This record gives sequence, structure tokens and C-alpha cells, in this order.
Amino acid sequence: MKIAQPDSIVEEVSAEVTAFLAAPKALIAGKSHGAASGETYPVYNPATGGVLTHVPACGAVDIDLAVTAAQAAFEGPWSKMLPVQRQGLLLRLADLIEAHGEELAQLETLNQGKSIMLSRLIEVQSSAEYFRYMAGWATKIEGSTLDVSIPIPPGMSYQAFTRKEPVGVVAAITPWNFPLNMASWKVAPALAAGCTVVLKPAEETPLTSIRLAELCLEAGFPEGVVNVVTGMGETAGAALVSHPGVAKITFTGSTETGKLIGIQAMKDMKRVTLELGGKAPMVMFDDMDLDLLGAAAGIGSFFNTGQTCCAGVRIYAQKGIYDKALEVIANVTRSLAIGSGLDPRNQINPVVSARHQAHVKACIARGLEDGAKPVIGAEAPAEGFFVAPELFIDVRQDMALMQDEVFGPVITMTPFSDPDEAIAMANDTRYGLGASIWTNDLNKMMRYVPKIQAGTVWVNSHNIPDQNMPFGGVKQSGIGREHGRGALDNYLETKSVCVAYR
Repeated sequence: MKIAQPDSIVEEVSAEVTAFLAAPKALIAGKSHGAASGETYPVYNPATGGVLTHVPACGAVDIDLAVTAAQAAFEGPWSKMLPVQRQGLLLRLADLIEAHGEELAQLETLNQGKSIMLSRLIEVQSSAEYFRYMAGWATKIEGSTLDVSIPIPPGMSYQAFTRKEPVGVVAAITPWNFPLNMASWKVAPALAAGCTVVLKPAEETPLTSIRLAELCLEAGFPEGVVNVVTGMGETAGAALVSHPGVAKITFTGSTETGKLIGIQAMKDMKRVTLELGGKAPMVMFDDMDLDLLGAAAGIGSFFNTGQTCCAGVRIYAQKGIYDKALEVIANVTRSLAIGSGLDPRNQINPVVSARHQAHVKACIARGLEDGAKPVIGAEAPAEGFFVAPELFIDVRQDMALMQDEVFGPVITMTPFSDPDEAIAMANDTRYGLGASIWTNDLNKMMRYVPKIQAGTVWVNSHNIPDQNMPFGGVKQSGIGREHGRGALDNYLETKSVCVAYR
């Protein structure tokens, strides 16, 4: 089933999706796997609040089976494959993702709640392209030859070189906002590097990760190369992170959870990369192109209902354009249709869960208590996990609304006079994942981009990643980078080889 037209409405869920939802299981060593305890937990449809299906509540026993399977595959058939063979399997997997594109997209929208258009274009198409991109790197892993200056013993010469070798079993823990795409960001480079993977998706959104692992088998990956375990973070996730058979941890999620994972990784001296929370600023100078304001709000701020770690949720507009910018962005916010993601005409979809809905609403209530002024005041549908988009003004830098991650359709606007003041406010947060400045002045752009504390700074755009552009955070937004050639280094060890000869 190829992907449908991106902006087409889902009138009826496909038969393939219905069949999959009947009994999704974890996948370990190439076999469907229920939890050893026999326990399951419900997965919800955010648009209705109803139970979509049940998945295994995996625990430590299941994690041990998955890591053992990944170790066996790493030491067995996977390590014997040529780089070009790994490349071929990754390319075949990309083709299968596209071939099952509409099935995957519908699963994602039903499970995560997002627009079917985003599921088709980002979760499916972008993921397929990411596997193709990383497939190319599988045949381009290289070391270096080194000139060394070892003087002893007399008469002995030396030749040194480095090898890049896969680190081993990778624990990949993914978030719920872009389930399939984030799994691709971790699985693709790990496989290209020659590692094996135990993937633990977010408990709320496990379905497309299970389906991805099934497609890996269909593509021809040996059993145990890609395993998926479903379950709670405090049980399945904690057991995976602390398992002695895991050599590398890659995690995307909240800063609080990332800190716990980082502590455990350091205790075990495991390699770790962490892509964590954000509170991204957009700094709009009075010489910006005002025609870009609509895109700034629609893509930069409200993309995926604001459930994006680098969403531009703190907007700082210079006083010369502040009133105009506020008017345009308020009108854009009011115009956003709210409803099910199965209809792509709805730009604001449900947030992922009842728990997260309560969190976003609590952040809004705290903002009101602190004196922030709401501009929109819209109502959300009563059924499902919806939150109406809101724009706040009169927000102080010390308010929780300005400092804490809301991760929903909630933004603030603040005027500024002096550019240095704006940069100081932009940096006034513990996060540093993404940011943007908006200006037509090249000198201003060159002056202020280096002063912004963020892993990515966009100019005259926001929230636009690319597979060849490193992505990650500074401060409490994480450690390490994904994408590009450097992404493979997350999954490779450098071994120095020194050869002595007379």
C-alpha cells in the first residue's frame, strides 16, 4: 500500500491497520513476543480518548531476552556482512517503508494523534529518506594512517593507523511526538555503523516501532539485529539502560529523564547521546520580512500541535513591528482548525495523552495565575485529548510559562527595544536546543547568530531540520548530535593499531 495523497482525508482505516491493531506484540530475536509476565497495557486514540489496542508490558526478563538476541546477532551473522550488504538492506527497508506508507501513516495518526499529512510526509516519507541517506554512509566508514615518532628501541620502525568499529548493542529509547521518525534517526545510523539495536519506544506510541521491526525482517535483516520492547519507562526503560550487555544508549525525551539515564550511563561507563527538552526563542528584528510571520507561527510554533522539542514558543519582536507581528500571529492562531488528525484540514490535533493534556492545561492555568494575559481564549473539543491553541502576552522572564517546557500549542510574545536585550532574553533559559533570528540585515545576522546559545540557529525560518545538518542541544538540551556524517560516530569506536617492524 503506497502512501496516499498527503492532503487526502482518511474516510476509512485500512484493513492492514485493523489487522495489525488486533494483537500487536513486541519483537525479539525475529519473533513476536508477549511479556513474560503476561501483562499488557492499553494504547489510546488521542482523538477520541478510547482504547486503540493493548501491547505487552515488558519487564526485565523481556529486556534480557532482547539484549541477548541483539548480542548474538552482533557477534554472529551481522558482523560477517560486508558494508555494501548492510547498505543494501537499509535501502530495501526504505522501499518497504514507502510500500507500506499509508498503513504506517494511519497507525501513527491513530496512535499519536497528529495530522495524517504530517504522518505521511514526516513519519513515513522523511523516515524512508533517512534510511536511504544513512545507507550511503555504511560503505564510507574510514580510519586514518598516522605518522608516529616512537624512538625506541633503536632500529625499530612503526606504522600506525585507526579503525572504526561498531560499538555493539545499542539501546535506543524514543519519544512520543515523532515515533517512527525518531526511531529512524536512531536505528538507521546504528545499523549503518554495524551495531544491533534494542528499541524501546515511548509507552504511549509503540505501534509504528513494532511495525518497523517487522519490516526489518521482511527486508532481510538477520533475526535479533532489530528488536522492539514495549513497556513503561520505569520498568522496561530502566532495565534496558542498566543492562550490562548494552554498550551505547541513545535517548530522546525530557531533560529530567535524560539526566537519570545519563547518571546510569556514567555509572556503567556506557556511551550515551541525549537529545532533550527545549524552550526555543524566535527573535524578530524590525527589518524582517513581515510576509514570513505566518510561516513563523504555523511551522515554527504550532507544527505538530506544538509537540516539538525545538518549537518556537518564545517570540521576541522588536517594538517597531511588535503590534503588527502580534496581530498577524494572533490571527494565525485563531484560524487554526482543531480536530482529528485523520482530516488534514485540522492544523491543531489532540495532544498525545490524557496525562499530557492535564500537563498543558496546568501550564496554562499557572500562566494565568502568574498574571500572563491570554489573547485567544478558544475552546477545545470535549472528547479526546485536545487543548486549544493559546497566545500569551505580558509574560515576565521569570514566569514558569517562560521557563518551563509546555510542549503543546502555547506560545508567548514579548516586545524588545535593544537587540542585545533580546539575545539576553533568548538565552535566559536552561535549555538550548533550537532558536531563530528574523532579519534582512546580513551584518545583524552574522553578529547575533554566534551569541545565541542553541545547537541550531535558523535565520528567517524555524523548526526545519535536515538529515545532513547536525542536530542536538547545549546546556540542558542534551549531549551529542544526530544527523550527518557525525551521527555515525555515535555508534563507532576508534581503535588505534600500531605495527612495529625492522
